Amino acid sequence: MTGRVQGKRVAVIGAGAVGPGWGNGKASAVLYAREGARVLAVDRDEAAVMETVGLIRGEGHEAEPFVGDMVVPAEAKAAIEAAEVAFGGLDILHFNIGISTRGGVEDTPFADWQRVFSVNLDAAFHLTQAALPVLERDGGGAIVYISTLAAELSGPYPYAGYEASKAALGRLARSVAAEYAARGVRANTVLPGMIDTPHVLAHVATSSDAEAVRAGRAAQVPMKRQGAAWDVAEAALFLASDAAGFITGVDLRVDGGMGLLMGNAAP
Repeated sequence: MTGRVQGKRVAVIGAGAVGPGWGNGKASAVLYAREGARVLAVDRDEAAVMETVGLIRGEGHEAEPFVGDMVVPAEAKAAIEAAEVAFGGLDILHFNIGISTRGGVEDTPFADWQRVFSVNLDAAFHLTQAALPVLERDGGGAIVYISTLAAELSGPYPYAGYEASKAALGRLARSVAAEYAARGVRANTVLPGMIDTPHVLAHVATSSDAEAVRAGRAAQVPMKRQGAAWDVAEAALFLASDAAGFITGVDLRVDGGMGLLMGNAAP
C-alpha cells in the first residue's frame, strides 16, 4: 500500500456487513486503514462493526468502534464526537448506509417511504451537520457519500423511495460542495452499479440461489461481471484522498459501463 490517506482520521458510517463477505462499507474501512488512516468504524450492529475493527487491528492498523443509529441526531453527533475523542479530530466522513423497499409510487406505503428517507438521507444530513464544523476547524477535509446508479437510472422493477432518496443524497453532496468549496471541505458521491455484496444477497435478490443471482446480475453489465466491494472502496478512497484535491461536487459511477445503457440498468 502507498499511504494514500496516511495520517488521516476517517469515520466510516456503515462499516459492518450484513452477512459473510465484503460489503462496501467494510471494504472501505479496511482499505482506508491499509492506506494509513485511523478509522472510526460506525455501525448499528455491534457484532458486525467489531468484526471490521478486528480485521483492521489484526493487520496492525488503528481502528475504534462506535455503535449507534445514525437516524437519531444525537447519536450521529456522538459518532463525530467519538472521532474527536479517539483521534483528536476528523479529516474524512464516509457515508455508507442505506436501505431499500421495493415498490412504485402508488403502492409504496408512506411509512416505508419515510423509513427509507430517514436512513438514506436524514442520517446523512445529521452526520454532515455534525461533521462540517469539525472538518472546517481542522483545516478542511472530504465527505464521500455512497449512493447508487439507481439515483440516475431506472431499472426493471420499481424502487421509488430508494431511487428518490439516493438522488436527493447526491443533491445534498452538491449543496455541501458548493457551500464549502472556499472553506476547504470537498463533497463527492460514488454511484455503484451491480456490486456483489452480502447486502444484495440478503435484501435485494429475489432468488435463494446465490450463484444464479450473481450470474443474472453479471449478464446485465457491459463488462459481463459484477463489481466487488473493493471497486467501490477504491473509488471512495480516491475521492477522499489528496489526489482528488481539486475535485468536488461530482457523481462518480462505478458500474462497469451500465450507465451507458441509458435506463436499462437494475438498481
